[in-house]
Amino acid sequence: MGKIHIDDALIRHLADLLDETGLSEIEVGTGRDRLRVSRAAALSVPTQMAANISNKGVTNTNEPEDELQNPPDREDLGNEKGAVKAPMVGTVYVAPEPDAKPFVSEGDKVDQGDTLFIIEAMKTMNPVTAPRAGRVQKILVENGNPVEYDEVMALID
Repeated sequence: MGKIHIDDALIRHLADLLDETGLSEIEVGTGRDRLRVSRAAALSVPTQMAANISNKGVTNTNEPEDELQNPPDREDLGNEKGAVKAPMVGTVYVAPEPDAKPFVSEGDKVDQGDTLFIIEAMKTMNPVTAPRAGRVQKILVENGNPVEYDEVMALID
């Protein structure tokens, strides 16, 4: 095996990009050579929520049960026909401007191609549109929060 060359300057630059963009990881490479920089603090599921998800049916009896305490298992939701998934990693916005009304609310009727959210990634605003017509059954993201690639953002029935 050949010796691995570690470019400290590149790692520092990628770490700075993580902070600047709000991404949780960056991977670069050429051919078989790859370098991935990630930060554990950027996990989108807090420790308590992860425990609730991984131990299905086990809940913390000291706290009230609501969607924030026991979020739906998004992997299961991803298999649903009307799941709207994040096409990239970034920060989700539910409205076009901070003081504007949301693009959609639960119960709203949407047509295919209607804008549901915006994901900011690397200072670029990317619309997330309805994959089909229907009614917004559930919105699973909150304004200004990070989303991961393929994360279920909403359900349309």
